[in-house]
Amino acid sequence: MSKNIEDIKSNSWPFQEALRILKRYKNTPPPKGYVLFETGYGPSGLPHIGTFGEVARTTMVRNAFKKLSNIPTKLITFSDDLDGLRKLPDNIPNREVMKEYLGKSLTNIPDPFGTHKSFGEHNNSKLRDFLDTFGF
Repeated sequence: MSKNIEDIKSNSWPFQEALRILKRYKNTPPPKGYVLFETGYGPSGLPHIGTFGEVARTTMVRNAFKKLSNIPTKLITFSDDLDGLRKLPDNIPNREVMKEYLGKSLTNIPDPFGTHKSFGEHNNSKLRDFLDTFGF
């Protein structure tokens, strides 16, 4: 547990969530040796504030957990790039050509920007770059 009583008594939701997780594990590492934090998104468009928020919220809870405990943690960010394309984003080129791919898996749609093997790969790459900018 943290030696900083202010961390333990914090009413902020990341610390409250971290305390709930810590209580579940009774302040001891699980059998696998770490607590796994997960977040995910559907890469059907370019990253935006909602995408950032999804990863930021999980990271905030993970950081609070790390301040409260010495139990190791890992973070997995999941991309649901097998999802079907439900609508065409406004910010992509060749929108007319892309209409034929509605409903198809993002990994089976050509990249309209021409820089990656698929639209899913393109958007995953953009998300990684975006998150790296903020130190994720």
